[in-house]
Amino acid sequence: MTTYSMILQSDYQHQLTDETAWADSPFGWLRIGPSSRQKGTIGEKLVSDYLACKGFDVSRSPDSEADRIVGGKRAEIKMSTLWEKGFYKFQQFRDQNYDFAICLGLSPFDAHCWVLPKEVVIERKMTGDISSQHRGARGRDTYWLTVYPEAVPEWLNEWGGRLGMAIESITRLTGQEPLT
Repeated sequence: MTTYSMILQSDYQHQLTDETAWADSPFGWLRIGPSSRQKGTIGEKLVSDYLACKGFDVSRSPDSEADRIVGGKRAEIKMSTLWEKGFYKFQQFRDQNYDFAICLGLSPFDAHCWVLPKEVVIERKMTGDISSQHRGARGRDTYWLTVYPEAVPEWLNEWGGRLGMAIESITRLTGQEPLT
């Protein structure tokens, strides 16, 4: 029985390690508590507050086509915690009225961020880098982006990675300078 238990443990060890890694994480509460909709709202608040602290003008969007107005530009905000298999999954990309999408990825003790102009989102949907989220008719209007933070695709490097690089992208896209 002991031998069989050890064999099974290796099959499930990644799950134990994953939850253990999040146990002391400042982001761990996001993994277990809030619903998906609440996580989206929390992601919007995290990004908004962070950008406001950096000196960007941030306000709520007047409509549901974007989440925030950042430096006068319409921003869609996506957040993902690191999945057990080691990737972020930024979900629910749609063809809406926004200028750029901010993708915040949270690992147990790290954060990543990419800021993608809408033109890049559309271009990458065409190449398959941003793929259909659903099958059938629903699959034509909703997309997601999968990013392994340890193996970021070359095309994505231009648009962020580290938080500081994302701030540089927002500065380029809005023309607004952050506080130093």
